[in-house]
Amino acid sequence: MLGVAILMIVLAVMTGFGDVWREKILSFKPHLTVRPVYGELRDEKAVCDAAMGVPGVVSASPSIVLPAMVRPDGAEGAIPVTVLGIDQDRRSPMLAAAEANVVAGRFSAEGDCAMIGADMASRLRVRPGERLLCYSPLNLRSADALYFPEELTVAGVFDIGMRDADDGVLVCSLGMARDLLGMDGGATMVQAQVSDPAFAAQTASALSAALGPDFEVSTWQDEDRVLFDALRTEKTMMFVLLAFIAVVAAFCVTNTLIVVAIQKTREIGLLKALGFSAGRIRSAFVLAGLLQCALGEVLGVALGRAVLLNLQRLVALLADFGLDVFPKAVYGLAEIPWRIVPGDVAAVVGVVAAFCFAASFVPAALAARLDPVRAIAQG
Repeated sequence: MLGVAILMIVLAVMTGFGDVWREKILSFKPHLTVRPVYGELRDEKAVCDAAMGVPGVVSASPSIVLPAMVRPDGAEGAIPVTVLGIDQDRRSPMLAAAEANVVAGRFSAEGDCAMIGADMASRLRVRPGERLLCYSPLNLRSADALYFPEELTVAGVFDIGMRDADDGVLVCSLGMARDLLGMDGGATMVQAQVSDPAFAAQTASALSAALGPDFEVSTWQDEDRVLFDALRTEKTMMFVLLAFIAVVAAFCVTNTLIVVAIQKTREIGLLKALGFSAGRIRSAFVLAGLLQCALGEVLGVALGRAVLLNLQRLVALLADFGLDVFPKAVYGLAEIPWRIVPGDVAAVVGVVAAFCFAASFVPAALAARLDPVRAIAQG
């Protein structure tokens, strides 16, 4: 019961975290990213129009992504950021996410206006209306030329709920990003959204065929493959490690059946003397082990579901005793996410049943090998 419940709870929570990260990533990152194989994207409007002609694509916008350094005007201590230049006339995912989550000031990414995340605003100690100096990465490429910083005005502050975006992304106009890179036009990529992110790979293949070999198309799974692979691996490792609880439970089943075999030695001898075969004796003990397993699994699934349904209450109760097991400042979430996947529950039940089935064979074999005469005499 405890083994099934713990495995079920851990897998449900790990699945919930994966769902939250997926939802947050899709809320501000593009589903598809189109980049030229060589050089810059000079005719970004034609690429956007071609992308919109592919079935499943709902929006396409040119963008420029570059690393830069920013610091408040009149202050010291520049920090590295990722500058995202967007076309405010076209709906990009980051544009929509930032506009929907403005917590201070107003939304604007035109001219010299910029949007920054809440964590970045706190780190730089700036508020809407204050000025920022943004240093171009071109200063690192050339030792003979000096590029003056661009002056930006903080128009607003957004809070998407992901630290990578709230602390590391500065949103500005496409023209400002071009000035930082010394470009007279064009973009570095086109970001596209699809109607169903689950089928982004199929849409990417169609878009790649439409654009030709001069462009490469990547999906949101490709861009964040490391994160999702890490979550998947962590979930698998947690399942493997916690499965040892089921091994301990299997030993308990073995010990229980061995005690029963010893206590019922005389009865086993009488059954064999009456003509019961070793196979029937063996099957009786295996059935007893499986009955224990089935009862434990039913109770375990019920206990696991009950704990998950009351998970937030348990966390709040532990917090009342001074044990904050899920600090919001660390995880950026108000509640522990969870989702029960029937396939995970079936895997847990199957693994525990296999362990119990194997554990039942040891006492079953001992009982089946008993000599009826000696068993009756011992009894």
